[in-house]
Amino acid sequence: MEFTQHTEQKVTFLTAPLLSRPGVRHGFSSRLGGVSQGHLASMNLRNAAISGDDPANVQENYHRFCAAVGLDVSRAVLSEQVHQDAVRLVTEADAGKGLWRERDYNADGLITNIPGLPLFVFSADCIVILLYDPVKQAVGAVHAGWRGTALGITKKAVEAMTAAYGTDPKDLLAAIGPGIGPCCFETYADVPEALTASMGAEARPFIAPYGPEKFQVDLKGCNTRWLELAGVEQIETCGLCTGCRPDLFWSHRKLGDRRGVQVAAIALEGTP
Repeated sequence: MEFTQHTEQKVTFLTAPLLSRPGVRHGFSSRLGGVSQGHLASMNLRNAAISGDDPANVQENYHRFCAAVGLDVSRAVLSEQVHQDAVRLVTEADAGKGLWRERDYNADGLITNIPGLPLFVFSADCIVILLYDPVKQAVGAVHAGWRGTALGITKKAVEAMTAAYGTDPKDLLAAIGPGIGPCCFETYADVPEALTASMGAEARPFIAPYGPEKFQVDLKGCNTRWLELAGVEQIETCGLCTGCRPDLFWSHRKLGDRRGVQVAAIALEGTP
């Protein structure tokens, strides 16, 4: 099923039908609806120190996105992405870290069972995955670039939710957001080699030769397979490619370092 595009308070974002239900709030941002200027116009959610944006603009963009989606921006918890496989169990003590308070962790995956605590991961082509356990009432947000995909971070996030909250993977709802598609993700042999080293034959359907030395890789497909290998049965994938749609999304492949990032965010409804 296609993801739904919304424009609320001039902010454009997407939602997954599978996660659009009572008990949880979520959204996948676009590059539209913010206040950033120039090459970062307009919904840049990238750290101001890295992007060169005005910090006030970045904070206002978070305010606007969270207001549109229905998240408490004052309690936002941001990942610190290093293209590895660390999954952090987020507690009340982490509220506001990465946006309003200093981060004291590196993690490409975040999980929590605390209501009203929004989890954020970032992308400018990489794959983002949101997880919701409606039985145990827990959520997760995962960033999976090709290195994280090769390390199986998506599967490890499911396992972390099982260990921490007793999640049964069959109950889990997973949404894979906008990200680069195989149409735009051309690589040399290092990426296929890393994927096959970790996934073995499971990676082959997602790797196609492209010319004499290059390959096209389907990272969304790889992460879908990791979810399936973890026991997840209910999965939705956004078909939009960030590389094909630089009008709607930030894309590192198309824009290089002169770009912002979009986010995927999720939170349990309610208050702690």
